[in-house]
Amino acid sequence: MKLSRPVSWFLLAFGVWSWIIWITFVKNLVKDASGLAFDDAGDPTGYFWVHLLLAVVSFVLGTVVGLIGLRGVRALRRNSQPTPES
Repeated sequence: MKLSRPVSWFLLAFGVWSWIIWITFVKNLVKDASGLAFDDAGDPTGYFWVHLLLAVVSFVLGTVVGLIGLRGVRALRRNSQPTPES
């Protein structure tokens, strides 16, 4: 399967965006002081575990999508380079 240049760049950008968003989300989740993520004893709540699982799955899927985009961009660059004449 061959990806177009715009699709490859979109997938790569989506992967980078996922890293930024989900890492920030997890940092904020760990620092939560509202009482949702941790109970009074400081133990993680169900809210914490569900949202951590959501973040990890989304992070992994974003990484996979980004890697597909990266492979597409690399393939396009390889195919667009002029071949040296022998």
